[in-house]
Amino acid sequence: MVIIAFAPKSSKILPNLLCRKFRHCAVIIRKENGFTMYQFVSHKKVKRISLHQRDITILGRNGWRFVYIPCMLRHNFNPAIAWSCVDMAKRAIGLKSFWIQTPYDLYKRISN
Repeated sequence: MVIIAFAPKSSKILPNLLCRKFRHCAVIIRKENGFTMYQFVSHKKVKRISLHQRDITILGRNGWRFVYIPCMLRHNFNPAIAWSCVDMAKRAIGLKSFWIQTPYDLYKRISN
């Protein structure tokens, strides 16, 4: 299962100006002893953060929304080649749509 997490805040200037409801997204993968979150920092820079269920609950209390997608992580998923957090999330679930460029567009598309 792949979880796409959407955040209402971002430390970057461009998403704060261009994006509406959600300003950042991250990919969360379930592992045998918890979760791993792929946090996009910049092109060719992605941080892996270990999470537990308690951490996901805390993120939810701080305004993050989660969309659970019942698919496996793509076997050729390489987060380092993504250009944005949305591009990384689209690569993780195998979504190929040029028109989805903001986290809110991605949220609307996959939350159905």
